[in-house]
Amino acid sequence: MSRRVAIVGVGHSKYGYRYDVSIAELAWESIKDALDMAGVGQDDIEFVVYGNVGVWSSEPLPAVVINEYAGLTPKGTMRVEAACATGSAAIKQGYDMVAGGQADLVLVVGVEKMNESPTPIVVELIGRAGNYFWEFENFGLTFPGYYALYATAYMSKYGATEEDLCRVAVKNHHYASMNPKAHFPRRITLEECMKSRYIAWPFKLLDCSPISDGSAAIILASEHVARKITDSPVWIESVGVASDTSNISRRPDFLIRRAVVAAAREAYKKAGIDPDKPVKYIDVAEVHDAFTIAEILSYEELGFAKQGEGYLLVREEQTYIGGLIPVNVSGGLKAKGHPLGATGVGMAAELVNQLLGRSERGRQVEVRHGRALASNVGGTGHYAYVFVYSLT
Repeated sequence: MSRRVAIVGVGHSKYGYRYDVSIAELAWESIKDALDMAGVGQDDIEFVVYGNVGVWSSEPLPAVVINEYAGLTPKGTMRVEAACATGSAAIKQGYDMVAGGQADLVLVVGVEKMNESPTPIVVELIGRAGNYFWEFENFGLTFPGYYALYATAYMSKYGATEEDLCRVAVKNHHYASMNPKAHFPRRITLEECMKSRYIAWPFKLLDCSPISDGSAAIILASEHVARKITDSPVWIESVGVASDTSNISRRPDFLIRRAVVAAAREAYKKAGIDPDKPVKYIDVAEVHDAFTIAEILSYEELGFAKQGEGYLLVREEQTYIGGLIPVNVSGGLKAKGHPLGATGVGMAAELVNQLLGRSERGRQVEVRHGRALASNVGGTGHYAYVFVYSLT
């Protein structure tokens, strides 16, 4: 029988251009905070799971290097990868180990030093997360291009505008301005976004997430250990996971990333959440917004809005605090940053802090239902992970 799994400690480094630290030092920033919050030592950790893509950094296989630097001597260590959803894949692995009785205390770390490679190289390497020989080699698609296809198709079919895309960026920068861990902790205006240079039409520079360095860490515990460690555990109530075809032309509906829909449905079913009315159960959500259209697609795939109406939520400011469902009040990938291996773990750390009332003034949500949702997408829906976190 599966055991309940709690998060008992979280940590989050400053995201950005982290030329000031090595990858081990960067990871330690979040590991130390997670250990301190949980009140445990390095010797208490039984297993460490690292989320790290790593192809752009001087330490492409950093798990044991970080263990040594951080003073960790667990019974086992592994590194996992699932493109932009790498951090969430690491959480799922750690969750399965604790739920299945293989360990009682597991540390999950997401970390990247993406800026050790030049930007064109990083863009190319991320582009290889799709179907490299068909889509990248034949058509030159990188991820700005991939998601620009989504944006143009969506705008043509449903009537959304470039301004609507920029409204996502404005919202997420608004909240990033209150988040000291964010890569870009500053506000932008709609006019600034609209005037920023084009990257892949209709995307402008301010529609796109940055190339970030950063780390995040969480400590997972079995129920009997969690209740000894803390009076305020945050439970992983449910997990939904799905994948899709490598080649996007093989998918039946281009404007619905069916892996996200499937992962959400699975997570909702396990948590007893009505998939047609999830906003009645959830206080706050962190969703994948590597590009502004991705957040709008997520609204629809997660059931926050009907298909073709997601852009109305951001146009009407319904995803701000005080609206229908606050989304990406951390700043999201767009403004908090997107160090691939850390992103999903950073979402978890953010939502734990939100549920426990530990977030900064101005971006702390009202916790009424005691639930939060994270949706992390790898590639263009190649991987999808949806987590429901709960206070009970």
